[in-house]
Amino acid sequence: MAAELARSLLQQGKIDLVLCFAPSCQVVDGFRTTFSQVLGQRLDGLIGAVGDVCTYQGMEHRTEAFWKLFDEYRVFAVFDEIHHCAGHDPLLSNAWGQQILQRVQDQAAFTLALSGTPWRSDDRGIALARYSNPEGRLICDYRYGLREAVADGVCRSPRIVLLDNHNVKLTEELENDSSTQVFPSIATLLRGSPVSYEDLLCHDGLLNQLLGLGIEKLDEVRAIKPDAAGLVVATNIEHARQVALALAARGESYRVVTNKTADAQQVINEFKSSSCRWIVAVGMISEGTDIPRLQVCCYLSRIRTELHYRQVLGRVLRRTGSTDNLAWLFVLAEPTLE
Repeated sequence: MAAELARSLLQQGKIDLVLCFAPSCQVVDGFRTTFSQVLGQRLDGLIGAVGDVCTYQGMEHRTEAFWKLFDEYRVFAVFDEIHHCAGHDPLLSNAWGQQILQRVQDQAAFTLALSGTPWRSDDRGIALARYSNPEGRLICDYRYGLREAVADGVCRSPRIVLLDNHNVKLTEELENDSSTQVFPSIATLLRGSPVSYEDLLCHDGLLNQLLGLGIEKLDEVRAIKPDAAGLVVATNIEHARQVALALAARGESYRVVTNKTADAQQVINEFKSSSCRWIVAVGMISEGTDIPRLQVCCYLSRIRTELHYRQVLGRVLRRTGSTDNLAWLFVLAEPTLE
């Protein structure tokens, strides 16, 4: 949508340049590719290009010559996942939000701020956003939700499967004795025992059960769409290794990518076009990462915020054809994720 809007503004002679900003290098690469294809012009910031793309972090290192572009040309500025930039009030803004307030807000000819999760966990205002007074509710110029995207055939309809157990047995081994408690659900186990959610995520039996459901569903999906793949969101690097061993024991092909993986972006790019069935990720594949063949997800992260949950779900929703209308996410029946 953003690229088509940029093309329309260029064709109407309303802008001279397109400058895009995004939260990560993966998203920057995706923007550069998509905009170049739609506009038929380069977006690499070099001589002859119609614009450039950079990360929010990179804004702090741009020279004055870059910022003068906003004074000397009619610039269309596009911001992806703008919720990363706190900046409704200059006194409460973060470094990225301050750059937008000081350098872009009143200088750009047009701005487009995009977000799939338009709120912040610290409750601070979002840069370029407008809020109602006194309620403080976000005022959106245009909303395009999942229901509309599914109806338009650009997103898959999500199916969320909650894994629970109505006969959870917790045995405490004492020196000369043992005692067993029975819980009717995972939720009651977490409320009434020392067992933590992370303990459950690392439990081999439960891990294998959840992965088994994901593998079975991926088999079904690949019978219709042979290149479909699955994503496992792990809690940490050690947990990712545990997941990888479980997948290997079942004969599944997989790649692992974490923030410690050398050439992580290359691993992701190779996975995009490979026949590998699973990618196990820690913090690398969330918002903005575009791997359209992902259609099944096993959510095993200890992060239980709505923001992160929605971002992960979004990785399996992008539709690529007429036969991939459903996406599947498997998760433990933990109360905050239900």
